[in-house]
Formats: sequence, structure tokens, C-alpha cells
Amino acid sequence: MRIAVAGGTGTVGKYVVLAADQAGLQVTVLSRRVGVDVQTGEGLEAALVGVDVIVDAINAESMSRSKATVIFTETTRRLQRVGAAQGVSRLVTLSIVGIDRVPFGYYQAKLAQEAAALEGPLPATIVRATQFHEFPAQALKRVRIGPVALMPQMTVQPVAARSVGEVLLKVAGTQHADTTIEVAGPEPAEMVDLARATAARLGQRIAVVPIRLPGQAGKAMRSGGLLPDPGAHLVGPRFDEWLIGEDLDAVG
Repeated sequence: MRIAVAGGTGTVGKYVVLAADQAGLQVTVLSRRVGVDVQTGEGLEAALVGVDVIVDAINAESMSRSKATVIFTETTRRLQRVGAAQGVSRLVTLSIVGIDRVPFGYYQAKLAQEAAALEGPLPATIVRATQFHEFPAQALKRVRIGPVALMPQMTVQPVAARSVGEVLLKVAGTQHADTTIEVAGPEPAEMVDLARATAARLGQRIAVVPIRLPGQAGKAMRSGGLLPDPGAHLVGPRFDEWLIGEDLDAVG
């Protein structure tokens, strides 16, 4: 089986590629870094020759609902259209747990992406994942102001990006009756606590200050709107186990 990974150099996509390599599968990376631009279509047609399944793990850098929606829907529809023309059999799309319960702009853009994936000519499976173990470290880099970092109050059930990548590859290799699958880590936690543990692991003297995001989105995040449904696939490692062994300086 040959798979193509859109966003194959990103947080999750790189682990799909790694898992495929370890399984002895043929992998095509769809990334601007290797000359394939999924957003414009440059190099995409040639890259999908001989591909059986596309795993879509792209990310939109913009948090704007309108901008992210354009990126997600246009790239997904292009993968569907070009993939079908090149004989691809299926599409597997990475999404986020709880986006139908939390009215946040970026999540609404992901909902639009899911709809675009399911409307295309290729049969599609949506894999919704909870927030990644990597998120607190990424957030600390981006929101730190001197010795202070503001962290939203959110109840989450984090999962390692590596584990999500392995699940995506497994889904790509099997037929699923369900169009949507949820994957989460073993246990729930508060994002503020995860950020504080991450700062301690990094040896950084940072005051992590919790903030209440306004509106219905903030309320839903605080009240468990991002937690998985009872039937979700739970995969390790736990956050504390991951934190001990991970090179946090490499988390981007």
C-alpha cells in the first residue's frame, strides 16, 4: 500500500510518515518543503500517482474562522478531486474532538473541512483527536510575556501526537463502517496544570496564569466540551509519562 500524507512534515503528519516507514509501507509526503503545495495544487497530480490512500493532516496557521475555513475546505476538495482522478481509493482526515460542541472559529473551520471531506467522491473517514500532549509546550512558547504565560481554562484529555499518527495510519489501512472515529489519551486534566508541569520539566520559572475565555466557547471548554465521547479509542502514553521522555525543545 502506498499512502500520501498531506502535512507530512507537521506535528502529527511526521508521525504518520514515521509509522508508515517503520511498517515498510511506501509513503509520499505532500508538503511545500518537498515541492508539493496542496493549497495551490502545484505538484499534487504527479505526487498522487500510484497512491492508494491519502491521510490529510494539514494545519491552518490562521485562527481566523474565515481564513481557516478557506484553507481547509479548498485543500480538502482539491485532495478529493485530484485524488479521485488519480485512482486514490480513500481519504482519512484529521480533525478535533468536540468541535461540534464548542463554538470557536477555528473549530467551525474544521467542521467545514469535515463536511468537504465527506461530500467528495472518495470515501472518507474523519479521525477526531483531543488536544495533543505537545500543546502546552507550544502554547508556552507563543503566549509567554517575560515570566508570565496566560493559559486558557480548559478541561482536556490530551493525547500524544505520535499516537494519533499511528492511529491515522491504522485507519488508512483498514475499512471502517463509521465515518467518524474519536481518539483520546488515557485521562482528563486541566490545561493550566499541564502547562505548569511542562514549565517545570523545562526548568523555566514561569507563572502560568489561568484565564477564562469569554462567551459560549469559553464556557464549553471549561465544562468539558472538548472531552471525548464514551466510545472513543483511548491510547497512551499518559501525559506524565510522555513528559518524562520527550525532547520538549524539539516541540514546535
